Amino acid sequence: MSLYPLLVVFAAAALSCVTTGPGGKRSLILISDKQEVSLGRSVSEEILKKEKPLEDSLWQAYLTEVGQKIVQVSDRRTLPFHFTVLENEQINAFATPGGYLFFYTGILRMMESEDELAAVMAHEVSHVVARHSVKAIQRYYGGAIALSLLLGEKSEEMAGQVAGLVFSLALQGYGRKNEHEADEFGLIYMQRSRYNPKAMVTMFEKLAALSGESKRGLFESLAASHPETQERIARMKTQIAGYSPGVTERPLKKDRYERMKNRLPAPVEKESATEK
Repeated sequence: MSLYPLLVVFAAAALSCVTTGPGGKRSLILISDKQEVSLGRSVSEEILKKEKPLEDSLWQAYLTEVGQKIVQVSDRRTLPFHFTVLENEQINAFATPGGYLFFYTGILRMMESEDELAAVMAHEVSHVVARHSVKAIQRYYGGAIALSLLLGEKSEEMAGQVAGLVFSLALQGYGRKNEHEADEFGLIYMQRSRYNPKAMVTMFEKLAALSGESKRGLFESLAASHPETQERIARMKTQIAGYSPGVTERPLKKDRYERMKNRLPAPVEKESATEK
């Protein structure tokens, strides 16, 4: 193989420090936005082969509306995000590369306000802003994936492997540092989009309370007794304490959410793609 493509990759790497968080935080990213979206589309297609989207256009539109409120105050607002409700009783929500976000009906059912929905949404959007899945893909595949994308190669095998990696991340999390980062960014985006950031604390507490019931899914490692869980909640409370009362005393948006929750179909346990 000619050395020219490799030189192009290394040259691109030198110029590919991009914004990956509020305050102008930047990171070295080898995969362009266009390439990331293409990867995310492939992963999304794999997900939708195994998972059933909720057949309720009002819910799909509502999720998109809340998602766009967060996106429009985020640091990747030009990315074409996509939001989908999946009919599955797992307590889960996750983001793939390129801004494809999925929420299971199981986690929607346990929420009590639009603010709690926004809390999970802001956390997942923050993973996309920080490019946590892209960084994991880069670490796992190294320069091979960057070179493959640069040369325009389309590999079904690689798409399947990337989908598997994203599923694994959705279950296991991105590691302590990345989860703290998503918590931090998420609270900032909630504050900017006029939601009450305290709802992120209540969501964490609910998820932690479920951890002893063999529920797999979002923040699977959370448990009320785990020091890391208590650390994350304490960090959130410290960050929220720095906001003005006008932010922390915002009324929770409960009425509309309750009406939407009543539209959800009756719970039916279903095997998830992440368990296959």
